[in-house]
Amino acid sequence: MKYDNEELEILEAIENENIESVPFDNETIKNHASKTLKYLGQKKQISINMKQSDLNFLKQRASDIGISYQNIIQALVHNYTTGKLELKI
Repeated sequence: MKYDNEELEILEAIENENIESVPFDNETIKNHASKTLKYLGQKKQISINMKQSDLNFLKQRASDIGISYQNIIQALVHNYTTGKLELKI
């Protein structure tokens, strides 16, 4: 796993036992959590070009299981971006 500079700084502080305690502020945590959930729930409309035959097949599969084809595309993209699906090109 590759760490960014901030993560490396945190790891170094932990290893050197140079950790600074900060006061617990429940309201700040709730505020950050709320903003994070809002961000994670945001959706962005996009446009993609794909083969008509692929789209027709996708729509048929979606219809067979009772969901929209857009949900299948969203699930595929999400599973790829979270490492649950590997793309073979």
